Amino acid sequence: MATVVDEKASPELAATSDNDGLEENAARVIEAPVAKTAADKALIFKQDLRIVPLSAGIYLLCYLDRSNIGNAKTLNSNVHHDLLSDTGMTSYQFTIALMVFLVAYAVFEVPSNYFLKKFSPSKWIAFLMFSWGVMTIGLGGAQSYASVTAVRFLLGVFEAGLFPGLVYYLTFWYRTEERSMRVAIILASATLAGAFGGALAYGIGHMDQAGGLSAWRWLFIIEGIPSVLSSVAVFFYLPDYPETATWLTVEERALAVERLRVEGSHSHSESLTWAQAKSTLTDWRLYAHFAIYFGISVPFSSLSLFTPSITAGLGYANLEAQLMTVSPYAVAYVVTIFVSWSADHYNGRGMHTAAAALVSACAFMASALLPPTSYQQRYGCLIVACSGAFACIPPLLGWLSSNVESTAATGLAIALNISFGAPGQITGVWIYTADEAKKGYPTGHWVNAGMLFFVAAGSVALVFYYRMLNHRILKRGAISGQAIEKLYRY
Repeated sequence: MATVVDEKASPELAATSDNDGLEENAARVIEAPVAKTAADKALIFKQDLRIVPLSAGIYLLCYLDRSNIGNAKTLNSNVHHDLLSDTGMTSYQFTIALMVFLVAYAVFEVPSNYFLKKFSPSKWIAFLMFSWGVMTIGLGGAQSYASVTAVRFLLGVFEAGLFPGLVYYLTFWYRTEERSMRVAIILASATLAGAFGGALAYGIGHMDQAGGLSAWRWLFIIEGIPSVLSSVAVFFYLPDYPETATWLTVEERALAVERLRVEGSHSHSESLTWAQAKSTLTDWRLYAHFAIYFGISVPFSSLSLFTPSITAGLGYANLEAQLMTVSPYAVAYVVTIFVSWSADHYNGRGMHTAAAALVSACAFMASALLPPTSYQQRYGCLIVACSGAFACIPPLLGWLSSNVESTAATGLAIALNISFGAPGQITGVWIYTADEAKKGYPTGHWVNAGMLFFVAAGSVALVFYYRMLNHRILKRGAISGQAIEKLYRY
């Protein structure tokens, strides 16, 4: 978010006129942390214990239920007891089923944040969770291409609002500079879900024909049940707003509300007005963020859905291919947390995004250039590619939310950002085609490499653009002697 600087509080900012001084002052103002008292730290810790693990667990289940269709496609395919064989689907129809999920995901993200505020976070998120859990279980009973596609569309409807909703939800509890790391922990749970999903698929694969059901059906049923059951706990346990948090003392509630008086959203605040919506929609600076997020969404989507297929193309067969998906996601979890911490600590979200994207792009490019039979080398490239691609996303989201003009528009900006990523995710489902399996999926790797190079270049360009804007703001303040209205974070 832009930073307000008063001339009286920082007279040196108004007096500085040389370029080096302006850059130094900009960095000092942006990086200056808000001093926290012991009471602040104790309150944040108490909030973290209640909110962060629960939110991360919710997103883990969401991602698990979304991506397990990739495991179902290859599970026990050697004996033709996989999803495609049992439903009579072709690879093309499978891709369509993946795409309709993303179409629903794009359409229903923005309205979902409206309902989150209208019905309260605990009620709305619990409803979404129960609904997508039921849809996941329903996939276990799908008998045809039509039924798989219909259920996947409904799954997209109910999952669409979760991640933008959780990011918006954090604005009710945390200041701007406190959110990015927590968003990172929540998002990183997706990589844990990928690791757990591979391990679970390996175990459930041994249940093939138990009770007369193929293992892929058991996969959907077993992984959908926790979401349904957990929705009850979320309904009662997820706190809505600081003002209504009975698990906080009266003093803690007052402190929580006061801390967010300027840099937070409020339970009693009015709904987003048309003027605020128009301001957000016509702030073309934000569209640079949206374009970069489109770029990262291509590898995010393709890795989420096709990692089991990619590992199967690395010489690992059947259940072993499921197990080999664990390492890329496990390493990605650690890397994502570290990169997110470093980006926040050094206040360099743009450059951290660019560096992670560049590393991932090089790994994808190397995998595309290596011979298809270089299984170990290409598996190593997959681990690096996953780590870099997933590590880009938390800094990108934190960067966007810290530069939105008003807290009232935060929910809209976040939902729009993720909606703009939907076309990228749709692109991602088309780039790994079955007819390239023996070649090592070169097209998919090249497309992902290209998108990640775009993310790196776009992030660097946006960093320099924000520096230019800050330079102009500081120079204008130095000339006029007036208070500096805002500085952008990069």
